[in-house]
Amino acid sequence: MPAITLPDGSQRQFDQPVTVMDVATDIGPGLAKATLAGEVDGELRDASHLIESDAELRIITGRDPEGLEIIRHSTAHVMAQAVERLYPESQCTIGPVIEDGFFYDFSYPPGFTPEDLDRIAAEMRRIVKDAAPVEREIWHRGEAIQYFEQEKETYKAEIIRDLPEDEDISLYRQGGWVDLCRGPHVPDTGRLGEFKLTKLAGAYWRGDSNNEMLQRIYGTAWANKKDLKAYLTRLEEAEKRDHRRLAKQLDLFHFQEEAPGMVFWHDHGWRIYTEVKNYIRSQLRRHGYQEVNTPEVVDIKLWQKSGHADKFGNEMFITESENRTYAVKPMNCPCHVQIYNQGLHSYRDLPMRMSEFGSCHRNEPSGALHGLMRVRAFTQDDAHIFCRPDQVQAESSEFIKLLYKIYADFGFNEVLVKLSTRPENRIGDDEQWDEAESILAAALDEAGIGWEENPGEGAFYGPKIEFSLKDTIGRVWQCGTLQFDAFMPVRLDATYIDEDSSRQTPVMLHRAILGSLERFIGILIENYGGAFPAWLAPVQAVVLNISEKQDEYCKKVTEALENQGFRIESDLRNEKIGFKIRQHTIAKVPYLLVIGDREVENETVAVRTRSGEDLGSMQLAEFAQHLAEDVGRRGRTEIQQED
Repeated sequence: MPAITLPDGSQRQFDQPVTVMDVATDIGPGLAKATLAGEVDGELRDASHLIESDAELRIITGRDPEGLEIIRHSTAHVMAQAVERLYPESQCTIGPVIEDGFFYDFSYPPGFTPEDLDRIAAEMRRIVKDAAPVEREIWHRGEAIQYFEQEKETYKAEIIRDLPEDEDISLYRQGGWVDLCRGPHVPDTGRLGEFKLTKLAGAYWRGDSNNEMLQRIYGTAWANKKDLKAYLTRLEEAEKRDHRRLAKQLDLFHFQEEAPGMVFWHDHGWRIYTEVKNYIRSQLRRHGYQEVNTPEVVDIKLWQKSGHADKFGNEMFITESENRTYAVKPMNCPCHVQIYNQGLHSYRDLPMRMSEFGSCHRNEPSGALHGLMRVRAFTQDDAHIFCRPDQVQAESSEFIKLLYKIYADFGFNEVLVKLSTRPENRIGDDEQWDEAESILAAALDEAGIGWEENPGEGAFYGPKIEFSLKDTIGRVWQCGTLQFDAFMPVRLDATYIDEDSSRQTPVMLHRAILGSLERFIGILIENYGGAFPAWLAPVQAVVLNISEKQDEYCKKVTEALENQGFRIESDLRNEKIGFKIRQHTIAKVPYLLVIGDREVENETVAVRTRSGEDLGSMQLAEFAQHLAEDVGRRGRTEIQQED
């Protein structure tokens, strides 16, 4: 009879097989009420799962990440049940959990409207109120196909046909409604209820544009009302900070159909882009990186040799010329190896740190494009470090220090770090992977930063460290990477002459800090809500006249500040000063310099900030020093959070 070992090491003996829920009930009624599922010997199982032999058990509740995922997955099923009750001619297809919520795709030719979401949510609440048991059933494959065909659920039948012929099928039944799913799910629908349906979108069946366009309903679900309310507040704040909306307000950039996924930068947006690029360039120069530039169009043979044609072929733009096939580069790594390969290298020449603001193109599906966050044309702050095996840890440590310094200067002081280890489909033997993973782990430990392992998520050629930023409203953005690669140098014939005159292969460290400039600037816009710190602001100060009598002095002030390298504009329009102040405050200019007769007479400027603070009257040299100090602080200033 089973002995159940709990996470604290204690054991409970039972004289007959027990379910996860039985164990929770034996511990206490409060835990039983909170139980959603269990982790049995490392595997997530339903609360009804029968344990027949000794096992280790962890009870899963809504407080656990796994519990929250189960809540969301089960809520997606409730939504699908509600839709098919209300719209019998609809078919549900797939409904996975995503970050902060879930979605379900439906075939429904008439199409849903935003008003339908309220109706569906009301029906979901009725299903929750029924507290119907959610029961797992195992069916034979043919039996399941026949059932879904009879129910005119052709998409479900197609999914099952694509599964192995000898595989039994896991189904879940709730209140007479049946869905295909691996599970686990909540014990009954009454465990749910803290949800909101958020939006509609289109999606092709199985992501293929040749297939039917389906309708996708998104939702979010949480363990309690407090967490749901906090999330919806974050969602509202994120909508206010949407970089596409702010780009129009601040005149930064735009997109148009003639160049999908490619940015038309306006003057103010390009100033931000240039400032970010120049800052990164200056930091890399200080840390021993050489800057290179490589062709954007390269013969397909190089991409075949590097392995990218096989792995990324569908994402590459291809062109023909004089009976040769070329690819527009989707990444920079193979081209950097070509520069490395020019001439012989001694072990004394390493490490070689090679950087490029590489212009890359990837043929992303049009449905996946999203402002600056997902584009087809982008520039990477890409670099590769060619080094000896004994230099990898030291180079990794130095890179981590540089990355943290740069993030702090941009105002990001909370960084989440994961070490992604060997995937199932990989090249190289376990000994090589053991060594590579241990070197990167040692570099993280040496830096004294907290990190977690991300099993199985490394690149096929080596482990990688992923660095994610947390912004001012708590969202996490994965940006930086450091990837260990001992295989591309072999494929592309990169070598160096070692101390004993033998020819050896360098390790290649792929590294990026921002990821892509476009996406990172999108993150900056949303992080600051468009109110950039002075060093990044496209216009650092604007000079405003009260009447035309001050025009000459305003021009003199503007020119003097511009000559000191500041980004200054003047507004000499024949408008009331209050109107102009409001307009430039909305434009989020850090400093407003108001000039009237008194300022002309005293050769001063009256200084206001965009937050409305009056800094008083200053001599021009005094303001220039104040602005220079503000610019110099970079990330050490408080993040502005004006709307």
